[in-house]
Amino acid sequence: MGSFSLMHWVVVLAIVVLLFGAGKIPRLMGDLASGITAFRKGMKEPEAAEAKPAEVQPPKA
Repeated sequence: MGSFSLMHWVVVLAIVVLLFGAGKIPRLMGDLASGITAFRKGMKEPEAAEAKPAEVQPPKA
């Protein structure tokens, strides 16, 4: 089984371009980048949220 050669990667790239189209790939990468950015932002927010006391809702009678 060994590693993939250059020809294997060219075939895989050609299949990806045929499936997704050349125009969708940059948009897909942009969505991936914004998802990573949102994940990193979400990882930082819980620390700030723990510093603030939570508001307690009064029970409804």
